[in-house]
Amino acid sequence: MNFDEEIDRHDTFSLKYDCNKRRNKPEDVFPIWVADMDFKCPEEILKDLRQKVDFGIFGYSEPNEEYFQSLHNWYFNNFNVNLKTDWVVMTPGIVFALAMAVKAFTKENDYILINNPVYYPFSEVIIDNNRNVISSDLVLNNSHYEIDFEDFENKIKKYKIKLYFLCSPHNPVGRVWTKEELDKIIKICKENNVIIVSDEIHSDFVWKGKHTCLLNYEEYLNNIIVCTSPTKTFNFATLQISNILIPNNELRLKFKKEIDKAGYSQLGLMGIVACNSAYKHGLPWLNELRNYLKENISFVDTFLKEKLPKVKLIKPEGTYLLWLDFRALGLSDEDLNFAILNKAKLWLDSGSMFGKSGQGFQRINIALPRKKLQWALEQLEKTFK
Repeated sequence: MNFDEEIDRHDTFSLKYDCNKRRNKPEDVFPIWVADMDFKCPEEILKDLRQKVDFGIFGYSEPNEEYFQSLHNWYFNNFNVNLKTDWVVMTPGIVFALAMAVKAFTKENDYILINNPVYYPFSEVIIDNNRNVISSDLVLNNSHYEIDFEDFENKIKKYKIKLYFLCSPHNPVGRVWTKEELDKIIKICKENNVIIVSDEIHSDFVWKGKHTCLLNYEEYLNNIIVCTSPTKTFNFATLQISNILIPNNELRLKFKKEIDKAGYSQLGLMGIVACNSAYKHGLPWLNELRNYLKENISFVDTFLKEKLPKVKLIKPEGTYLLWLDFRALGLSDEDLNFAILNKAKLWLDSGSMFGKSGQGFQRINIALPRKKLQWALEQLEKTFK
């Protein structure tokens, strides 16, 4: 579990390292934007994948009882969720699942509620399916993001909201919603008969507080869909495996019908193998990874306070994606992005991608060896000191 090992990922079909030109970025920028890690998967997962490769047959595949037991054990032991096999709908990814939910539970021109600044595919799948985005923007109060519950409720009523996308823990601002906050969300949505789709892909990374899975709200299970995946946790995004948990039979059938319309059936064998292996064997590796990431977060916090005090870290309660506030530099988004790309030679995610409320911010991925992280921060220091 050597997370300091520096691995050259160039010429490996890597979106992160091999697609600069295709994405209109300078060839010599260092990428710390997209949410994949520069760490190898746990050896137990690699071993199980190698066994399947050596077996040499990759026919159509379906998960077995061992798979569902591994999934059940993980969510029971870590989140106190007693999930049932019938609830599970498998998809190639959570963004795909969000799109299916849009199609299944809303009509064209309906409004769908989100909380900007939020993971930008939320807006994309809404707009691309001819629906309308309405945001109850998060409020930044003393470097801490909060939900404006009065605005949240008013917009649900004004725009006749049927579907709400919750990001929990929140990407990019790093909030881990408290039980009290989730109680208010559930109450308002219950009173207005709103279906909640909760993206909980970052739930294995919590630094402060405790993640509450929405499936713990038994009184509202009929209107809750929880999107989960081991891909962010164990770094195998392109093995394309997600487990979408839908207790309500009617909602589940509508959701599966949209998947059928899309022409999608069995998932890839390797994703099934990796997920099963991760949930059976991955916890020791994950615990060490968490410690390393917490140290990386602390390193960033100290570096900025000592060497770039005008750049503020929004202290994360969860995720390995940090939200940095550059507004005190007084730069336009255009000038800020230009300086980071062309002077610092870094590729970050511009905050404006996450909605207007993200302007002046940048998202940075700190799941990489500390020497590389230090170099990236020093590049920012040289550019903005």
